Amino acid sequence: MSKTALITGIAGGLARLLAQELHDRGYSVVGVDYRKVRPLPYEAAVFRANYNKTKIEDVFRKHPPNVVFHLGRVGNLKQGMKKRFDLNVVGRREVMDLSLRYGAERLLVLSTFHIYGAHPHNNIPIAEDEPLRAGGEFPQIADANQLDNQAVPWAYKNHSCKTAVLRPTNVIGPDINNAMSQFLRGRRLAQMLGFDPMSQFLHQADLVQALLQTADSDAVGVFNVAGGRSIPWTMALDHAGGQVLPIPSRVSRGALRGAGLVSRTLPPYLLNFLRYPCVISDARLREVSGYKATWEAEDAIRDAVRGARKLS
Repeated sequence: MSKTALITGIAGGLARLLAQELHDRGYSVVGVDYRKVRPLPYEAAVFRANYNKTKIEDVFRKHPPNVVFHLGRVGNLKQGMKKRFDLNVVGRREVMDLSLRYGAERLLVLSTFHIYGAHPHNNIPIAEDEPLRAGGEFPQIADANQLDNQAVPWAYKNHSCKTAVLRPTNVIGPDINNAMSQFLRGRRLAQMLGFDPMSQFLHQADLVQALLQTADSDAVGVFNVAGGRSIPWTMALDHAGGQVLPIPSRVSRGALRGAGLVSRTLPPYLLNFLRYPCVISDARLREVSGYKATWEAEDAIRDAVRGARKLS
């Protein structure tokens, strides 16, 4: 009998790429999302359900998973703060508790490196035990902080369900439609005058492999996931190919949006990443899982921009 993998966030590009890899490995794939989901191109059970409602337990009961990949963090600021809290914090706890209740052997929870915050006093590189600076200054990411703070102690407490929390750097790729990917695809790209922070980029294919290799390992706890070497922000903009417009760092987000330099969905906290470094180390993950990024930042950026145009 094949093993069952349950993936939340199955409407997203990353989850669909992971689902394909798991299907090719012989897993029975079960997908869940609060959004409308396009059918997968192979036999799979796909459901639309909020992560904090009764229907999600029905999915676990009918399809008890061997491994759960909780990729369904809501980062879209078009969703109100209350809904993001319900899905990201309350829903995250529900998925973790259901994984334990229905006998999952493995649980992977996707967090984000944004919770470290981009700050002039950051260590380079940042390890997993560094302070999380972002939540206090930017309420838009407070729910990400809370879900991470909730998941990490849960992972160490519940030994029967081996749990790993991954904090990836900027995830980009032709199938990814997050804020950074949309920004890099823009016709005009902002560069803050007087700032050129070192930046990291993680290609979608490398994150899929990190998830799979971590699931195959005995890794428990929290782990950063970095891409290839870090590069200056100005170099990243050169590889993106848009028109680079230097702007004073004190210009407001509203002015940037009015000038077409950022999208309406660009989170305010992301602007700090155009000023200050947030370079993470994934040495711990590499040691316990054997993961190693295969895409350098330059190639990942070009693929995220040009590959998306080919798909459109």
